Amino acid sequence: MSEDILWAPSEAFIATTRMAAFQRVAQTLTAEPLPDYHALWRWSVAHPAAFWAAVWDFCGIIGERGDRVLVDGERMPGARWFPDARLNFAENLLRGDGHGDALVFWGEDRLKRRMSHRQLRAQVAACQQALLAVGVEPGDRVAGYLPNMPETVVAMLAATALGAVWCSASPDFGVEGVLDRFGQIEPKVMFCVDGYVYNGKVIDCMAKNRAVAARLPSLARTVVVSYLADITGAADAAVAAGALQAWRDFLAPTAAPLRFRRVAFDHPLYILFSSGTTGAPKCIVHSVGGTLIQHLKEHQLHADVRPGDRLFYFTTCGWMMWNWLVSGLASGATLLLYDGSPWVRQANGDNRAVVFDLAQAEGMTQLGVAAKFIETCEKLGLHPARTHDLTSLRSVLSTGSPLSAEGFDYVYGKVKATVMLASISGGTDIVSCFALGSPILPVRRGALQCRGLGMAVAVFNDAGESLVGEKGELVCTRPFPSMPIGFWRDADGAKYRRAYFERFDRVWHHGDFVELTPQGGMVIYGRSDAVLNPGGVRIGTAEIYRQVAQLDAVLESIVIGQQWRRDVRVVLFVKLRAGLTLDAPLVDDIKARIRAGATPRHVPAKVVQVADIPRTKSGKLVELAVRDVVHGRPVKNRESLENPEALRHFADLAALRS
Repeated sequence: MSEDILWAPSEAFIATTRMAAFQRVAQTLTAEPLPDYHALWRWSVAHPAAFWAAVWDFCGIIGERGDRVLVDGERMPGARWFPDARLNFAENLLRGDGHGDALVFWGEDRLKRRMSHRQLRAQVAACQQALLAVGVEPGDRVAGYLPNMPETVVAMLAATALGAVWCSASPDFGVEGVLDRFGQIEPKVMFCVDGYVYNGKVIDCMAKNRAVAARLPSLARTVVVSYLADITGAADAAVAAGALQAWRDFLAPTAAPLRFRRVAFDHPLYILFSSGTTGAPKCIVHSVGGTLIQHLKEHQLHADVRPGDRLFYFTTCGWMMWNWLVSGLASGATLLLYDGSPWVRQANGDNRAVVFDLAQAEGMTQLGVAAKFIETCEKLGLHPARTHDLTSLRSVLSTGSPLSAEGFDYVYGKVKATVMLASISGGTDIVSCFALGSPILPVRRGALQCRGLGMAVAVFNDAGESLVGEKGELVCTRPFPSMPIGFWRDADGAKYRRAYFERFDRVWHHGDFVELTPQGGMVIYGRSDAVLNPGGVRIGTAEIYRQVAQLDAVLESIVIGQQWRRDVRVVLFVKLRAGLTLDAPLVDDIKARIRAGATPRHVPAKVVQVADIPRTKSGKLVELAVRDVVHGRPVKNRESLENPEALRHFADLAALRS
């Protein structure tokens, strides 16, 4: 409804957007009228070959496109995109060659560095020569056990320029967590870091580096990037590391021109890893062309990224948003890289949101964060619109978990009233989005603006019937370029098909519990496998989180379904503000809020206070892991969690025995 509209673009603004420019191009390709976004979306999914060819040309992909766009388009999986194309991922990202900023890096408030486009190309060329010297060939895996810093981008571009496959994990992963990932894909070279800083605390990584390298027999070289040495001025840790080589010693000393090996559209580019909270992480293989064309579409059309923009996403290298961020170079944007905690403790004990300092200092145009960051800013009472100059900011992007309606209110009330707030949703599985923003559409409170162009997204009930205005399963009914090539070591594709195509025949089943609104937007209610089912009624966990988040006493919460007397009862765990204890009046307040804001069926049977809430390293709640602990089942991969010790708070609770 119109009263739910928090922001609407003016006609003058719409005319300046890349989406509107593409809409005009698309109109020349069809006799169908394309007066608005939804007409454009319908055309894009009805005519996929014409649409994706237009995206290739509009975004200026470097390479040979070939004549054929889509072969076996009725097969899912099995469709082939641009089967005659030849291109290189790094070549498309390394378009710039001037003295303007390509990368700006902040390591909390301790380290600031810049790298121009010319310097980036030179570093990539030197790293590429070094990789060639140790025998890296197309298809070889090159791994980064690194923070979100310039050397990570350099190493990825050097590897992919050669046709090698990049994979990464953040340095806060423990040894077993890294081996669970890299051990499956056997990298030839691993880049790591001597240490990092988190909320001012210095964390040395050299013992972990040596332990991981010793257990990866496939490695021909392990390269250590200095980070702590730059911050503290200490001697380079790699000098005394024996088998490890320092970054500056690894890079080729003589200049050589960059080489870009052009490969097929479906050549492997990235291996991304599932969170692994219910078992060994899945190794998901993504293609060069599929990743590039999807990211260009999302950046230029949906996020309105333009040449000269300053693009930021708060992410680690263990989350797919890092891969999404770095593709911004292909659209001419400067990447704003940040490593560390988004909150840096000051001398007076307060936490400062350094992300907004970065936004002001560097003229940030797109601010990307997890929904949890927005919720925390609200809880802390931050008012960036008053404390920071955010004149350049055009968009706020949110993902990782559903952003509550109150989170929308906070952004427009306390961050900036004139930004496009794009809550986006997709995942590691597709290294991109199913639903996201559009600069030519209004923003409605609590909803994602639209389904992505070229993505035949629908909502199904259990019988496979399409729904509008009702909750159901997020599906995609037609192929799209960024579907994975497959899983690593899944030669016959059985694991891949079982993961996404077992529920509905020839339809991608994503595993999100959602609702398609009559206006064409989408509301996310949580993961389908975490949906609560008391008395046979399906309840999305986000419906409860949205209500609890409004209570000032509650910092965080997590909700599960507990098996109880041949049914399921809803159990809500809460982490309260320091010094508070859960008592009967507060329990009543929590239940009353949920009852008033949702329904009586959403009201938990039990509310239990815990000291901490477990999350993945990308900030996502792990309802399934908590549910397993409550039911006495083992959690198979604790290494994927940011705070695995928090799980002990949920074991054998007396409060859940009655």
